Amino acid sequence: MKTDAELQQDVIAELKWEPSINAAQIGVEVKDGIVTLAGHVSTYVEKRGAERAAQRVSGVKALTVEMDVKLAGSNKRTDADIAISAKSALQGRSSLPKDSVKVMVEDGWVTLSGNVDWEYQRQAAAGAVRYLTGVTGVSDQIAIRPKVSLTAVKSEIEAALKRRAASDAQTISVEVSGADVTLTGEVHSWAERDLARHSAWGTPGVRNVVDNMTVSY
Repeated sequence: MKTDAELQQDVIAELKWEPSINAAQIGVEVKDGIVTLAGHVSTYVEKRGAERAAQRVSGVKALTVEMDVKLAGSNKRTDADIAISAKSALQGRSSLPKDSVKVMVEDGWVTLSGNVDWEYQRQAAAGAVRYLTGVTGVSDQIAIRPKVSLTAVKSEIEAALKRRAASDAQTISVEVSGADVTLTGEVHSWAERDLARHSAWGTPGVRNVVDNMTVSY
């Protein structure tokens, strides 16, 4: 198992290796395997890139982000301009029902609301606006409408976990309350953790997934 100092050096190296990031502007602290990223970045794209770079490092148990997005002059836009671009980007996504997602912009921060049928549609909406010029952050408040009975949700999720992540399927507990799913247990990597979440979100009718899983290396 890596020490906090070793983990810190690995995260710093991964940030330097990522071409979309100015690693010199990002500070890295580690305590008990929990990584904190702090500093200022010039775009939301860079912030997302830093988060993903840190999560790629083996041994990271959790990640906290205290980075601010400070836009350079050429990237600054009015909230009205960002809102227009966001609506256009959403309309260009064929996977989204027309007018299903609403947009609000305040100081460059985009808030999405509305209703869709599937998690992949919610992800598509966030992906459509995340990298627009002038965006400093995205809040996803889109709800998922249940389309089918949830009586079989637990068995469907457990079956999906066995198909996709057999090594961890037996260690993950699935609890269903209404349209909410809670996942607990231990997995062996961030990739398997993401796979478990994806399996839960891929079940029809699921509106919320609570991830209480831990990564055990």
